[in-house]
Amino acid sequence: MKFWKPVLAGALGLLCATGVLAQKTQLTVYTALETDQLKAYQEAFNKVNPDIEIKWVRDSTGVITAKLLAEKANPQADVIWGVAASSLALFDSNGMLQPYAPINLDAIMPKYRDKKNPPAWFGMDVFGAVVCFNTVEAKKKNIPIPTTWKDLTKPEFKGQVVMPNPASSGTGYFDVAAWLQLWGDDGGKGGGWKYMDALHENIGQYTHSGSKPCNMAASGEYVAGISFEYRGHTNKAKGAPIELVFPKEGLGWDLEGFAIYKDTKKLDAAKKLADWASGKDAMMLYGKNFAITAQPGVAPKLANIPDDYESRLIKMDFTASALSRERTLTEWSKRYDAKSEKK
Repeated sequence: MKFWKPVLAGALGLLCATGVLAQKTQLTVYTALETDQLKAYQEAFNKVNPDIEIKWVRDSTGVITAKLLAEKANPQADVIWGVAASSLALFDSNGMLQPYAPINLDAIMPKYRDKKNPPAWFGMDVFGAVVCFNTVEAKKKNIPIPTTWKDLTKPEFKGQVVMPNPASSGTGYFDVAAWLQLWGDDGGKGGGWKYMDALHENIGQYTHSGSKPCNMAASGEYVAGISFEYRGHTNKAKGAPIELVFPKEGLGWDLEGFAIYKDTKKLDAAKKLADWASGKDAMMLYGKNFAITAQPGVAPKLANIPDDYESRLIKMDFTASALSRERTLTEWSKRYDAKSEKK
């Protein structure tokens, strides 16, 4: 036994010296990425950075945004990855982000990243509006397929439309922001609010998830679910009896983006993640889920997504969306929150 003690001690010393037992750096990453995306992104990153462990804190965009704002005085996050650019712009205005120019920044289109140099955040991919329309249930109820947002306010859609609550969901918020930009805000009196008043009459429920309305339409619970194209694409690919409608007036949208949290004690590891998340390998993974990536020419053609999809996106001002967020959500909740699902 005495002989084995020095041998074991020597072996352990060698293991430590070669880094086998070296402790991994753990990054706390706040995200609103879909749960079915996390594993692929993490595994691909760890193939090139095995010494960095990701600890995910995941929820819907509105919840993650509120959580980060609430923790401003006592931050818990190191990195924010896969959260709406409108939220990242809000964090930046509150002095919560660490500017950093990742090594792949020049490959990212200027309109899909923060304009400052170095940027406070950069985009990953675009997620835009879609209406998931259940053709089977619609035929039973004699409801024609909509082609415009305003079609959803027609009497035949009474109680048959579901959409995300903008206070909880990034998808819901960019819908509201887009309608206000398309038809006017005017302090709660503009055409955007008049449209939402009419739509509200036909809403069956406001959900706390951007995916859920499309899932509910896919299962036949509702005829029309206002959602985003990733969930519409995946549900239709699985065989759900839905058509994807891209309303003619134009589509609201946001970016999934990346930012480093200010004063993180793990800045070097956070920069490595930023470098990878801005690179082509990461963009190719994003492109498996979304039709538009922040690096051009990377995303493959997705079935069921129109070729002119990018041109249908309305011009969105993320800074304006961020600065008006609290006022917009207060007005929206006052008018419509009674139909929100229970938390």
